Amino acid sequence: MNVPIIECRDVKKAFGKKEILSGLSLDIPKGSVFGLLGKNGAGKTTLIKLLVGLLKPDAGALSVLGEMPWRFSDEAKERFGYVPQREKLYPWLTVRQLIDYAGSFYRHWNEGLVDELVRQWRLNNHEKIGVLSEGEAQKVAIILALAHEPELLILDEPVASLDPLARREFLKTILHSVADRQCTVFFSTHITSDLERVADHVALINESRVSFCGELDDLKERVKRIRLPGQKLSPGQLQMDGVLACEETQGGLVLTVYDHRGEVIQSFHNRFGQGVQVEHLNLEEIFLEMSR
Repeated sequence: MNVPIIECRDVKKAFGKKEILSGLSLDIPKGSVFGLLGKNGAGKTTLIKLLVGLLKPDAGALSVLGEMPWRFSDEAKERFGYVPQREKLYPWLTVRQLIDYAGSFYRHWNEGLVDELVRQWRLNNHEKIGVLSEGEAQKVAIILALAHEPELLILDEPVASLDPLARREFLKTILHSVADRQCTVFFSTHITSDLERVADHVALINESRVSFCGELDDLKERVKRIRLPGQKLSPGQLQMDGVLACEETQGGLVLTVYDHRGEVIQSFHNRFGQGVQVEHLNLEEIFLEMSR
């Protein structure tokens, strides 16, 4: 039996009277590239801080690498890497000094990987951290998270400060890590095109809960756009389970549906015959429709 590397069951977290996560549940399988999507304030960063032990849940069960994160053993700490949304690095150290300092805490440190990434990302070993651009500092933080070759990599908006070329190189590195070592990658991002390029599993957080958690291909198979040319029915007449949105246009009606078993689309075919047009959506379009 393949036990998930991360398990969340009915996790709740509030700050004062403001509830951030309300009964959140998800499983992250080993060896997956798992993307987390949600609007600003949906609780993505809070969830990640729970997963790395920086916060403790108010209720629910949480397991990462088989342990409770806020009680991580030294062994577990060596098995994961973490890049926060904004890394606070030591500005008075040079790039090389910081890398050597971080490496001293780990029994395993891949100097060859470090040198390759420093070269590939055009970083200057002798430059001080304090004078680096935001994107360069983010690259250093990513190198520190990758150098000990973790079993689990947890990233909070890891490419937000990177230019398109650096983002593409980073994503290529992530894919190689997964392919070579069966590393599990869990990351949140607002850049859906990047997530769609590398992720095989996704979770959507909406109103403090998970509205979908599973394979990306499964999500794209479930959410479709339906066009009904020439139809003048009011959106209210088409209200039914599975219809996420309905809009009347000059050419007819346009609907977005969440079709779990194919029954919703079939019902439209039964009702409107051959005039039903079904379209596929990309991840950004799906995210926007499910976040309405």
